Amino acid sequence: MPGWFKTAWYGLASLLSFSSFILIIVALVVPHWLSGKILCQTGVDLVNATDRELVKFIGDIYYGLFRGCKVRQCGLGGRQSHFTIFPHLVKELNAGLHVMILLLLFLALALALVSMGFAILNMIQVPYRAVNGPGGICLWNVLAGGVMALAIASFVAAVKFHDLTERIANFQEKLFQFVVVEEQYEESFWICVASASAHAANLVVVAISQIPLPEIKTKIEEATVTAEDILY
Repeated sequence: MPGWFKTAWYGLASLLSFSSFILIIVALVVPHWLSGKILCQTGVDLVNATDRELVKFIGDIYYGLFRGCKVRQCGLGGRQSHFTIFPHLVKELNAGLHVMILLLLFLALALALVSMGFAILNMIQVPYRAVNGPGGICLWNVLAGGVMALAIASFVAAVKFHDLTERIANFQEKLFQFVVVEEQYEESFWICVASASAHAANLVVVAISQIPLPEIKTKIEEATVTAEDILY
């Protein structure tokens, strides 16, 4: 069994991996990956709205990987509608990229559990094989963090290069055309960033656990035999 110093750091590593697992689940469930402002361009063109009147035609939108909400402002007051990504809306998006993001997140879930398992293994015993030791913990954390980073980058690419928000805003809109005027990443996105950061922190934790502690040497007093002791 490893010493208390390594046990403590491996315990922290397992806790970080488990927290990453929980964070990914939260990010998948909460539909707040991105929010934005959408302008009803059709309404603006119909009334030839001035700059001061544009605020009457700007609505809100937010969405996640499975569902979202949109508030239309086309001059007649706000109208809220909820939508789901599957099974119909995904056909209007880059379906392959969207499915790939989900698969990467589910893979990151599995890798987070594996990295936690390796940390627990090293916490309770010293593995015989080097691949199961600190090197194995680092390997699985690099894989988990890399997969999370790839999922985050894929979502950013979908937003920036494939007009994800605009496609969602105009889904099933036959009369009105919406234009995105503002976008910002929300808590679910940043939760994924935190999850990837947890795996990066694990690499530091494992490195610290390998720092050798100075050995405490106890001075053994030598027994001295005197003439009086011999007499007794």
